[in-house]
Amino acid sequence: MAPLIQIIVGSTRPGRFADKPLAWLVDRLGARDDLELEVIDLRDHPLPLYDLAVPPARALRDYPDEAVAGLGRTLDRADGYIVVTSEYNHGYPASLKNALDHVFPELNRKPVAFVGYGNVGGARAIEQLRLVAVEFEMAPTRYAVHILPDVLLPAMRDDPFTPEVFAPLDSRLELLVGHLVWWAEALAAARSVS
Repeated sequence: MAPLIQIIVGSTRPGRFADKPLAWLVDRLGARDDLELEVIDLRDHPLPLYDLAVPPARALRDYPDEAVAGLGRTLDRADGYIVVTSEYNHGYPASLKNALDHVFPELNRKPVAFVGYGNVGGARAIEQLRLVAVEFEMAPTRYAVHILPDVLLPAMRDDPFTPEVFAPLDSRLELLVGHLVWWAEALAAARSVS
C-alpha cells in the first residue's frame, strides 16, 4: 500500500497565495501511484490559541475539544507530510505554529518536507520549521521547494491560474517527493515493529 502523504496548507489568510502552489502540488502528485494524497487546509480546522496548562509535548492526546481532536485524528493517519508555508517577518505563519502546538504524538517518527514562498522562497520559515520538526521527533527531509520571486510574481499575476507557471520547479519537486516517499515507507515499516 502506498504511503499517505498529507499536504498541510499553513496560511489561513484571505486571498492567500498558498492556493496556487497547492493546485500545482495536487496536479503533479495526484496521479502518482507511489503515494496517496490528502490536503489538510488549516482553514478547515479553526483552533483556539494553545493555552493548555501543560506543554504541547506533555499534553499528548488529551484534546481540549472536538476541533483539536479532529485535527489530531486527521494528522495521525498520515505517513508523511508536505507543509506549504508562507514567510512573514522571517518566520512561518502563526496559524501553522498554533496547529502544530495542539498535536505531538501524531507527528512522531514521520517525515516532513516543505514548500515555501516569499522573498527568499520561504527559506527562513522552512529552516525554523525544520527545528520544530526535530522537536516533534520527525524526520525533516533535506530537499525543499523554494518559490522565489522569479516564479512567485508570474504566478501571482497568472489569470486564469494554471499550475504550469510552476513548471520550472518540477524537477525540484520530483526530488523532494522521491525522498519523502522513501522516508515515509522506511519509517512506516519501523513504526510497525516498535
